[in-house]
Amino acid sequence: MTTLFIADLHLSAERPDITACFLRFMAQETHHIDALYVLGDLFEMWIGDDEDSPFLRQIKQAFKTLTDAGTPCYFIHGNRDFLIGKRFSRETGITLLPEHTVVDLYGTPTLILHGDTLCIEDQAYQRYRKKVHNPVIQWLFARLPLSYRIKVGDKFRQNSGKNNQTKSQSIMDVTQTEVIRIMRDANVTQMIHGHTHRPKIHNFEIDGIPAQRIVLGDWYDNGSVLVYNVDGYQLETRNFNTPSSD
Repeated sequence: MTTLFIADLHLSAERPDITACFLRFMAQETHHIDALYVLGDLFEMWIGDDEDSPFLRQIKQAFKTLTDAGTPCYFIHGNRDFLIGKRFSRETGITLLPEHTVVDLYGTPTLILHGDTLCIEDQAYQRYRKKVHNPVIQWLFARLPLSYRIKVGDKFRQNSGKNNQTKSQSIMDVTQTEVIRIMRDANVTQMIHGHTHRPKIHNFEIDGIPAQRIVLGDWYDNGSVLVYNVDGYQLETRNFNTPSSD
């Protein structure tokens, strides 16, 4: 059996090519798997579970079809969709996980997370993250009119793109000492995350013990999937224009 991991799809109505690739993936590649893990930024922006559209309904239905068939699906919030809540979970059957979660992958304890908490050199982002994850601020935001929240979300996306253009690549990547600290605290030697859009398998040591950090790819130019089973794991891509095979 196999477990699949995806992250950083940034789904939006403006990118039907990504949506088509994702729906094809869900329909053709998630049968007979042990579980699907979505490690954040499934959507380009999420401003509340009360938002509704034909685009969102087809994404929700894809997950509902999977979970109704008995396949567990797990979700960890990203920096773009941290407001996904219990209503979305009920409508899709997805299980929401804490931002840092240890899972057993065929005998290997593995820490899974979105990855933005590892980028501690980006102090401006970490300050922003602390504010928007404040439960009081989230409670207040959820009570604003939906139309206003949509405008706020659009403004955030514009500002985020501009801000990232002025930041160095090193600042937006993970800090290795923080990776080791978090893995040591979790008592694991394997980590899987997204966020940085830099798919790669990093090998290093923690206190003299071999360790791995598996970074998931984004879905901007093609789909990206981590295929993990008892025999090992592999980062794979999915072409937007080529249907996946069963």
